[in-house]
Amino acid sequence: MNADEFARLLRDFTLAAESGDGARFANHFTDDAIYYDYIYGPHRGRADIAHMMQHLFHRDATDYRWEMFDPVCSGDMGYAWSLSSFTSTIPQFKGRRVVIDGMSRFIVRDGLIAEYRESVNGGVAMAQLGVEPERMTKVFKRWSGWLEERPETVAYLARGRASAKDSS
Repeated sequence: MNADEFARLLRDFTLAAESGDGARFANHFTDDAIYYDYIYGPHRGRADIAHMMQHLFHRDATDYRWEMFDPVCSGDMGYAWSLSSFTSTIPQFKGRRVVIDGMSRFIVRDGLIAEYRESVNGGVAMAQLGVEPERMTKVFKRWSGWLEERPETVAYLARGRASAKDSS
């Protein structure tokens, strides 16, 4: 995928996410894709990804906006920085506005997203919502567990620290 194709994919992807139409959003993914969401966890396959966007995210938020900036693509991998915002519809936080930034990594196959991962400081969102500290701690521990269990993290920790000689 070239840079222009990747930028178009990201534009269509974010517009579909904003629309709340789960099927439209999921059509940007391969049949076997995995979407790793920092709040709702991993979702596998188009049906599950569509459900997450339409019936979880858009259930909990309104006025959703998402823009990607500075996209970079090399072959089948791309990255972009983003800003997103929404207004919570969760009864406890109803009407509270959130704006966050994040980094996204895309693995692309045949013009579609095969894997999506994001890195977002969810603590910023929770502070804007007014989430109580005890609940934040519970969520942060869950996120820590997800990070520690990832095969990439396990392999990284098993390698140990590289020496200066190894990096030359």
